[in-house]
Amino acid sequence: MQTRKLGQQGLEVSALGLGCMGMSEFYGRGDEAESMATIHRALELGINFLDTADMYGPFVNEVLVGKAIGDRRDKVILATKFGNVRGEKGEFLGIRGDAAYVRQACDASLKRLGVDHIDLYYQHRVDPNVPIEETIGAMAELVKAGKVRYLGMSEAAPETIRRAHKVHPISALQTEYSLWSRDVEAQVLPTVRELGIGYVAYSPLGRGFLTGQIKRPEDLAEDDYRRHSPRFQGENFQRNLNLVAEVERMAQEKGCSPAQLALAWVLAQGEDIVPIPGSKRRRNLEDNAGALTVQLSAEDLARMDRILPPGAAAGDRYAAAAMQALNR
Repeated sequence: MQTRKLGQQGLEVSALGLGCMGMSEFYGRGDEAESMATIHRALELGINFLDTADMYGPFVNEVLVGKAIGDRRDKVILATKFGNVRGEKGEFLGIRGDAAYVRQACDASLKRLGVDHIDLYYQHRVDPNVPIEETIGAMAELVKAGKVRYLGMSEAAPETIRRAHKVHPISALQTEYSLWSRDVEAQVLPTVRELGIGYVAYSPLGRGFLTGQIKRPEDLAEDDYRRHSPRFQGENFQRNLNLVAEVERMAQEKGCSPAQLALAWVLAQGEDIVPIPGSKRRRNLEDNAGALTVQLSAEDLARMDRILPPGAAAGDRYAAAAMQALNR
């Protein structure tokens, strides 16, 4: 397995990670046994970078991941997040980044995961009501206490990242990045590269759309949140489907799957980028892992730029309310 460095503090992970969110929520019903088997298969393949968050489930995704890695903790680089507050019934209660909540959230995650430290701890969303210096300062105390090894941020604006990095080195920034979500190329990627911060790309398969497996809204389970996502609705759906058809055509020519082609494109954007495609089934995980063997020439990359240039996808990344929590 190829590895990549995130930041300049010593964090090194597999070139491809595994997003675990969909095992517990948002993408239809989960299967705990298959999810556990998928995590174990990832580790067998050398994919050691696992991504979860306290809000997924809510709460139960961390329990699932902790159960899966219990007897193989030393083989895992474990990342989790705090900041999106959920209630026991799944209700969304806003965003918190105050110092007291940072400490409380970390202790709760450690308990659910069944571990004594978190390798990479992210602020999931920036709290606009708390100075970033307070949030990162509290996270830095967790590093001193040995509860956390490296710090990360998610969906933060360039100026916020700069302020945070002055308080304590940030090892990784996580935001959405794929062939159909390229807005980070304008300011966010240049900022983290200037500061020496690694980049973790979530939803590198466009929430599954770029795999070519979703041909109509009915292909999604009734409780799948993507049914309410702007890019999966109305005219946007068909416009985006037409773009994916071009990706499928090129993948066929390259002798790989559309998912492998889309992931290979993200991997080719820089050695400081680590995509974390979500999988809750072994067969999809194994297909994704094949992206590491797909070679893209300069001509291939130029063609993909023509197919899906920045801004090509129809519709916002999230519904209006969730969009407000990005890039701040």
